[in-house]
Amino acid sequence: MIAATALLALATGCGSGTGEPAGGSTSTASHPTSGASRPTSHPVKDTSISAEPGERFTLTVDQNASTREYWYLVDPAPDGSVLVSRGQDYTSDSGGAPAAGAGGRLTFTFEATGKGTTRFTLLHCTFTTCQGNTSTRPPETTGPSATPTTGAAATTQAPERITYTVTVG
Repeated sequence: MIAATALLALATGCGSGTGEPAGGSTSTASHPTSGASRPTSHPVKDTSISAEPGERFTLTVDQNASTREYWYLVDPAPDGSVLVSRGQDYTSDSGGAPAAGAGGRLTFTFEATGKGTTRFTLLHCTFTTCQGNTSTRPPETTGPSATPTTGAAATTQAPERITYTVTVG
């Protein structure tokens, strides 16, 4: 029964439950500007962000711990004189406490600290791309995971790395 539940979670846990494709297909950049009632929404692949000193923005990605899907802020970290990370927050799609098989949204918050341009990278790990990681600890290496020993030939994949360029002006 446990194996069937795990298989069901893998089969159904791939999407966010919001009609969006799995894998953090969207980011939301929230810019607190006057008169703006909703955050500006950007695709994850939209890697250029503009901000003003003192402005905070967020990037939100889909994450599902039950399928070993995690996102991390990794090197290169942003130049602290231009941009600092203000942490991250996870919200479960189940509406409360995390539920088996339910995914959620992980929001990274950043604050522009001074004029300039900097870069930072988000690493997207799945059970096929990373080993030795947990929800709070990225893998020791960001190369491909070892090939599983299932008897069938399996290809290894490197985890997805998305590097953002932030210009503060």
